[in-house]
Amino acid sequence: QARLVESGGGLVQAGGSLRLSCAASGRTFTRYVMAWFRRAPGKEREFVAHIRLSDSSTYYADSVKGRFTISRDNAKNTVDLQMSSLKPEDTGAYYCAARPESVVRITAQSGYDYWGQGTQVTVSS
Repeated sequence: QARLVESGGGLVQAGGSLRLSCAASGRTFTRYVMAWFRRAPGKEREFVAHIRLSDSSTYYADSVKGRFTISRDNAKNTVDLQMSSLKPEDTGAYYCAARPESVVRITAQSGYDYWGQGTQVTVSS
């Protein structure tokens, strides 16, 4: 079974940068899609970005496009989220999630089977 552990969250000033990391273990699936979601205080969890590990293809929510970059390191079995030009509205708990590859795009939380515990990102103004 897959095990996901996030790290790298913290407090940063608006306009600054943070790099989150998701360490993955296990080989339940032949192919994976790994994603980042976030939950702002008092709001529902929302999709941020995903990467298909078989070909490194990526997809981003419009709200983070051009500012966030998702990438993978197969040697370390890690997926990272580089966040730049951070805004106060980026504040929230960030979660790593994983699912088997599919032929259709899935961004809903219900489509993901494995989740980390989350790491807090706070952007001050």
